[in-house]
Amino acid sequence: MKNLFAISLISSLVFITACTGNTSERKADVIIYGGTSAAITAAVELVQSGKSVIIASPDTHLGGLSSGGLGFTDTGNKSVIGGLSREFYHRVWQHYNDSVAWKWQKQAEYGNKGQGTVAMDGENRTMWIFEPHVAEKVFEDFVAENKITIYRNEWLDRENGVQKKNNKITSFKTLSGQTYSGKIFIDATYEGDLMAAAGVSYHIGREACSVYDETWNGVQADARHHGHYFKTNIDPYVIPGNPESGLLYGISTEEIAPNCTGDDKIQAYCFRLCMSNHPDNRLPFPKPDDYDPSKYELLVRVFDSGWREWFHKYDIIPNRKTDTNNHGPFSTDFIGMNYDYPEASYERRREIIKEHESYQKGLLYFVANDPRIPREVQEEMQTWGLAKDEFTDNGNWPHQLYIREARRMLGTHVMTENEVLGKKEVPQPIGMGSYTLDSHNIQRYVTSEGYVQNEGDVGIHASTPYSISFGSILPKKEECENLLVPVCVSSSHIAFGSIRMEPVFMILGQSAALAATIAIDNNQSVQEVSYTTLREKMDARKQVVEN
Repeated sequence: MKNLFAISLISSLVFITACTGNTSERKADVIIYGGTSAAITAAVELVQSGKSVIIASPDTHLGGLSSGGLGFTDTGNKSVIGGLSREFYHRVWQHYNDSVAWKWQKQAEYGNKGQGTVAMDGENRTMWIFEPHVAEKVFEDFVAENKITIYRNEWLDRENGVQKKNNKITSFKTLSGQTYSGKIFIDATYEGDLMAAAGVSYHIGREACSVYDETWNGVQADARHHGHYFKTNIDPYVIPGNPESGLLYGISTEEIAPNCTGDDKIQAYCFRLCMSNHPDNRLPFPKPDDYDPSKYELLVRVFDSGWREWFHKYDIIPNRKTDTNNHGPFSTDFIGMNYDYPEASYERRREIIKEHESYQKGLLYFVANDPRIPREVQEEMQTWGLAKDEFTDNGNWPHQLYIREARRMLGTHVMTENEVLGKKEVPQPIGMGSYTLDSHNIQRYVTSEGYVQNEGDVGIHASTPYSISFGSILPKKEECENLLVPVCVSSSHIAFGSIRMEPVFMILGQSAALAATIAIDNNQSVQEVSYTTLREKMDARKQVVEN
């Protein structure tokens, strides 16, 4: 009985602690909310600039997508990646220069090709393609070396947590009961929760082309840029030719809107999967508890049409692993199943994440096991499995869903395709991007001819690297004077399709930190920061901000 009483008492104390939390206040010059790559580079810069900083991270694992499976980096022109962002890729290069790093293959066996250039660039001492656990270690090393204070599993109280006075955030509270107080705040999350809770304006979805005088925003039913569409006529109905039988899983009943129409839809999410084909380092694809093969009937029909591109985005990373991304008309993107994610409660977001996980696990299991899959595809698929030595505390499944876009701030300057494509000059540049204007599919619908089709797949090449404006990370002054937003930047949907690359987020995180330093030193709002002073600091840090 004494043991039972002790256990009961301990359980009660744990419950009380969980409910009440530790309500002590944590203070620093700058409070960063988020655990993404942008959050870490911002924190490193702040420490090296002599400012105190605290990261309050809802994530346990640091680095966001950079350590969450996206190891085949979307770089574009690598010459415009500078500062701490480049330092990250230099450290990856250092890791793979050690023979110990090559556990499952010899370094000489690695093809060393990706994104049109060498993955391991000895001349520039950088490496752009890597395993997830290597990226996470680099971020953890950044934190340890700079003695950055970080509190993990800390979730913003989005309803009542943000306190403001005189148009400035004074503090925010997390669900654990902790309060974080600072002079400047940085929202480095993919979702923009702190920004939204602070009353800063933002947009979700696609703007009509007319809003910013763009060509590639809004509905783009005629865009066929990546091959992620149905190239042959595929019947959308459960019983082919019979509309009364209903639509196959994942096909919308909505009619497609005219091109350039704005909407509240967002591009598809997926997990960037790390697979292995090494017999000693692969695990069979797990069968999800709610497995339903009917969800993948469309894929069978695509294979029956003769399509055989299933393995085209099994991008090879070191040690016989992949960064597996979406490819083709029916793949890992869970099209149309994320529209409510940006504004959803934490509980609903967890459900959406779980739905994406179940869909992708079911897809992998289906291709590896269903008898309707072409034999040559299935036999090759059975040589792959989840990498046994990645994401070991999460069932070898990535800990980060690819949030390709969520909220986007409406700040003092909105980046559009016109700046990305060089049609407009960019004021006060703080970094550069160069990647394609890239939107994944947004909806799957039935055409007027009665066939299934995807919509939203846009890929417009930027002919030269472009600058990103300081104003894109600044809220309007009348909304908040001490917040910087380097991830959910002020941008149109289609411009964000290029800006949203991980190297760019690291660049913008560092520039945001430099701006925060100046604002603190001069006791001024972030909007009042002297660009001349900021530019001097960016140049000193070898940030590349314009051609």
